[in-house]
Amino acid sequence: MSFDPKDLADIRSGLNGAESALAGKTVLLTGAGGFLGRWMVPLIDDLNASGLARPCRLIALDTAAPASEVTGGLKKPEHVTFMTHDLAKPLDLKDHVDFAIHMAGIASPAYYRQKPLETLDVSFFGTRQVLDLARRDGARMLYFSSSEIYGDPDPKFVPTPETYRGYVSSMGPRACYDEGKRIGETLCWIYGHHFDVAAVSVRPFNVFGPGMREKDYRVLPNFASWIKAGKPLKMYGTGKQTRTYCYAADALAGFLLALFKGKGGEAYNVGNDGPELSVIELADRIEKVLGRKVAREIVKHPDHYPADEPNRRCPDLAKSRKELGYAPKIPLEEGLKRYLAWTDRNYSGVQ
Repeated sequence: MSFDPKDLADIRSGLNGAESALAGKTVLLTGAGGFLGRWMVPLIDDLNASGLARPCRLIALDTAAPASEVTGGLKKPEHVTFMTHDLAKPLDLKDHVDFAIHMAGIASPAYYRQKPLETLDVSFFGTRQVLDLARRDGARMLYFSSSEIYGDPDPKFVPTPETYRGYVSSMGPRACYDEGKRIGETLCWIYGHHFDVAAVSVRPFNVFGPGMREKDYRVLPNFASWIKAGKPLKMYGTGKQTRTYCYAADALAGFLLALFKGKGGEAYNVGNDGPELSVIELADRIEKVLGRKVAREIVKHPDHYPADEPNRRCPDLAKSRKELGYAPKIPLEEGLKRYLAWTDRNYSGVQ
């Protein structure tokens, strides 16, 4: 897939020069074929072309995604090595790495419900392998946790700060993902405090944008697919559950700022702290972007969707703003405009 140069320019702007830390370095990326991982090859290629003092080399690892999908449409991306590997199995990597970005995981509720053990395996065994590599090479590591570790927070903790310990069940269909991400954060803390590994955790909040698979079965890919097909938007439950949404270009800048500037053993929220919208209000914003009405209907949750969906999700970004200099800038309507333009070109309208 190709990325809009405007998106890559927005990421560079958000980094504000911090990307210079990548000059001459080698980065290990796991989960390279996932939604966010697929941004990294074009981004590194763009940063190399836009003025890093020395090229950055990327080792892109994924379980099943073909190299052509990971390379973002670039015919011959320079300084990229692609590897097919399942992180639930031992990884023998001889290369020295300076940074490790651990994105691998099963994030969609529809899929981790089908593969709970695989979800836990990559959260524990896969994360430990990447931490061992970081320990071996003295690398900085970025671990992709999730805002799901907060569970369904008490309203008095919304917006939710990193200090909130979460309200999460250790049993049930969501536990393999939620508790898996929590154990990954625990591993990062252990390696930081016992082995001096600079492992930073990020907790993404409802990031969306180009690269999301049509059959991801999350709200915006669902909406975009139904719009492409000319079908009504289906809103699960009451349609009143609320989220804030962060466009991927803003989020990518925040993630990399955490890699470069974050404190080892600590976690940082990355997302948008407003507006907090219900699913019904999100549909209203989409109508505004499209300039037309879109049919909608309230339906029961499908059988594949796990219970215990959080009612609200909104990050407190005070820590990320202060310590990382993170400042999301792309308005929701602009992000939706870019995303829907991309889905109109890339989605089939068939789920």
